[in-house]
Amino acid sequence: MADSVKIGVSGTGFIAKGLISLLASTHDIEVISILTRRPVETVDGIQERHALTNDRDTFLKNVDLIVECSGDVVYGSEVIDHAFKMNLPVVTMNSELQVTTGSYFAKRGFITEAEGDQPGCLAALHENAVAMGFKPLVYGNIKGFMNLNPSLEDMTYWSKAKGISLPMVTSFTDGTKVQIEQALVANGLHAGILADGLTGETVENIEIGGLSLAEKTEAYGKPMSDFVVCRQGPPGVFITARHEGNQKEALSYLKLGEGPYYTLSTSFHLCHLEIIKTIRRVVDGKGILLNNTAHPSVSVKAVAKRDLVAGEKISQGIGSFAVRGEACSIEDNPDHLPIGLLSQAVIEKPVKAGETLTFSNVSIPESFALNAWKDIKKDTRPVFS
Repeated sequence: MADSVKIGVSGTGFIAKGLISLLASTHDIEVISILTRRPVETVDGIQERHALTNDRDTFLKNVDLIVECSGDVVYGSEVIDHAFKMNLPVVTMNSELQVTTGSYFAKRGFITEAEGDQPGCLAALHENAVAMGFKPLVYGNIKGFMNLNPSLEDMTYWSKAKGISLPMVTSFTDGTKVQIEQALVANGLHAGILADGLTGETVENIEIGGLSLAEKTEAYGKPMSDFVVCRQGPPGVFITARHEGNQKEALSYLKLGEGPYYTLSTSFHLCHLEIIKTIRRVVDGKGILLNNTAHPSVSVKAVAKRDLVAGEKISQGIGSFAVRGEACSIEDNPDHLPIGLLSQAVIEKPVKAGETLTFSNVSIPESFALNAWKDIKKDTRPVFS
């Protein structure tokens, strides 16, 4: 492996373990370090035990790039800061981090989200669509089911059934994850959102959903990022677009419909299996696939699921039973508290169910991530005027 690319993987959860296992069978990429917060001896499911470390300096030594997939905004931001100090490129599968502190890093160095989760898959589909002459109007995510306020009992059951963490399955179910993903897509692909919280229409198929969203989007004169709830839909993404050229007859013959809107879709997202494509993209010098950009217009605010009382503590916002996330305009929500920063927080003033948490009614500990957000806010401007 003398000519292999040496990478470090930050995280030892589902995504990290899957990626490490996949890369063990490649000849051009070698995992030489794995950063974990757990005691090394307690980490299971990883054969490369010699690569495990709790020390960031050891983790970054001799690597060519890192993949940050810890799923943690505060911790992951500190790791990336250390990597940037060593001028290392960073690949993330951490949309939560991207929409919270990613813009701070986008101004400082090379950071890109990977293919595998819906944002990266939409960015790849965008590249293909534009290369074929399409003009995207809608960047769509597909959800099969959503419950804005699921019960602890149900989430505990599904956490055990699916083998993923309770916060993770809760953030999927209550819509927080899709709101985060589509906020990243809006910023990274220079789109907007139709409304705070997105529209999330329930549809019979994605073509119907794409048509409905495209018609709404045309009134705004710019592309929009959104999602549909489609019980029979594939676990993928779609783009609804016009076509730039005189291809109406050809597109009809090719079974894409009569226009003027055409929906292109990817019927899967394969998480860690697709990260390797982005690693190779970076190594080949092909540039950023997707990041939150230096000047975001969309964030994800924390919204109370129930009445919150003064003195109440929230250990983690994403995937909690106290709050959920909603994509929002930064300009229209200047004091909102990004849900990615909601860690070890204390409610200072009562918050009613459905209200937005703000910096004036919640206190959170000082952190690198908090300071990064403050820096982003100082330099935030709308993408569209």
